[in-house]
Amino acid sequence: MKKILENKFGLILFTLMIGGFIGWIIKPASESSDEHQHDATEENTLWTCSMHPQIKLGEPGDCPICGMDLIPASQASSGSSNPLVFEMTKEAVALSQISTTKVGGKEQSGELRLTGKIQADEREIASVTSKFPGRIEKLFVTFTGEQVKVGQKLASIYSPELMNAQQELLQSSKSKGAFPQLYESAKEKLKLWKLRDEQILEIEQSGKVKEVFDIYADQSGVVAQRNISVGDYVSTGTPLFDVVNLDKLWVILDAYESDLPFISMGNEINFSVAGLPGQEFKANISFIDPILDASTRAVSVRAEVSNASKDLKPEMFVTAEIKTQSKSSSSEVMVPRTAVLWSGKRSVVYLKVSNAETPQFEMREVTLGSRMGENYQILSGLQKGEEIVTNGVFAIDAASQLSGQFSMMNRPETKSIEVPAQFRDQITEVAEAYFSVKNGLVNDNLSEAKSGLNTFDKSLKNVSMSLLDENAHEQWMKLLSEMKKAQSNMASAKDIEEARTHFSTLSYHILEMTETFGLNKDIVYKDYCPMAFGDEGAFWLSEKENITNPYFGASMLTCGEVRQTYLKGQPVLNLGENSSSSTPGTHNH
Repeated sequence: MKKILENKFGLILFTLMIGGFIGWIIKPASESSDEHQHDATEENTLWTCSMHPQIKLGEPGDCPICGMDLIPASQASSGSSNPLVFEMTKEAVALSQISTTKVGGKEQSGELRLTGKIQADEREIASVTSKFPGRIEKLFVTFTGEQVKVGQKLASIYSPELMNAQQELLQSSKSKGAFPQLYESAKEKLKLWKLRDEQILEIEQSGKVKEVFDIYADQSGVVAQRNISVGDYVSTGTPLFDVVNLDKLWVILDAYESDLPFISMGNEINFSVAGLPGQEFKANISFIDPILDASTRAVSVRAEVSNASKDLKPEMFVTAEIKTQSKSSSSEVMVPRTAVLWSGKRSVVYLKVSNAETPQFEMREVTLGSRMGENYQILSGLQKGEEIVTNGVFAIDAASQLSGQFSMMNRPETKSIEVPAQFRDQITEVAEAYFSVKNGLVNDNLSEAKSGLNTFDKSLKNVSMSLLDENAHEQWMKLLSEMKKAQSNMASAKDIEEARTHFSTLSYHILEMTETFGLNKDIVYKDYCPMAFGDEGAFWLSEKENITNPYFGASMLTCGEVRQTYLKGQPVLNLGENSSSSTPGTHNH
């Protein structure tokens, strides 16, 4: 019995020892597994900076740029498929003090800033000339800038020819009773040399020939130029002095072509000059030069200003603000100056992406018009209602550049080709005919679509290829050939489904035409239906923002989405995408 108990005790002791040993093995293994799992999680987590999302590190720490604590990338933005869109965290937006505003149309009125200078009124410039030949004996005005008054003596001239004419007068006056015609002829000769009646009478009464005659100022003003010196011999008509009246002056401003729609006769201007700080002057536009300067691409705009105080002086530089009212009846898009990253006529703004979970900003090229006070006119690139960044735009662009994305200094190439406006008008007619074809399919009406094809064919024939240069001509010829082929195939289609197949091919080339050459329509839309042709998807061009699906018609009329908008005058950027996600003509039905 004792032996049995001893065996049982030994068995229990042995069991406990085995259990403890196994427990000791299992516990470290579990901890090791947890630790390994934790390390693996940290290794797979990317850490980024809320201020500089381009920073991506494999472990937590400080941002190497600003020193802020890194956060898991999963808490930051998730990334955008649009290469023109840059994402920021809410913290970065707050630190950059980014603010936005919606674009609205403003009447084209406001203040247009121009520069120029003060000039003398050409109508107030008088040239004092010699009325008879002779030698300058004496000058009473010896330097330019001297103030003179009308009738003031300027110089004296010794004239042998005038002395001979006086002798003739004295001789003829003695026999004027017998030969009155000779007497009158002698007097007339002196009058032609601008001697006054009282001077002629004085010669007759004195009976002596005057050797020296005086030259008088014809108007009051400042001597702008002295052309003679004592001893010079002058002929009849020689300019002696230029005298300018500075009581009235011209303000000459340079206006560029883009400024002209905002300038009209009678516009009021406020201007200042550097030589008179703190003073403002007013005038009204009295003349707009009808001829454009070919070298400066500007015209001269003139206003007249009174200068009784003589404070303003010719050749002073002027900075002017013109209160303007556009001659155009339509309202244009205006944006604050702070919203524009200026790089010439085609500059950059950033739009806030709507309905995004994290702050996203899209870079957009715009074409600038005139500057109106603190605003720029946008000729193309923006639509009313879009929300743009008005403060902090440089911070967004700099962060985008640092992250290697597109920015003002690193823009994608332009896919669009510059073509004459006449050619663009012609292909816009092609697009209008295409819309008729598209709307026929939307209405499930094959006859309507084919009727639009006839108009489409005529519009293609009306396009003048002679307007294009070599590169554009080559591009158009390729598109023309493919569009004609698609149009022919669609015209011979037996049913609407076959027509829709060929319509997808036609749409592909119409989109290429739109992106390459542009249309003279304010806005058109590139639409996409992912379910077309057995989920292969298909694109089309639409003149309407609302989706009306030509591939399904009434059965799935609103199926699709707007993938891109094309604005009038806005170049299409080459982002490495095609107009269609698949090669046209590959649908099998």
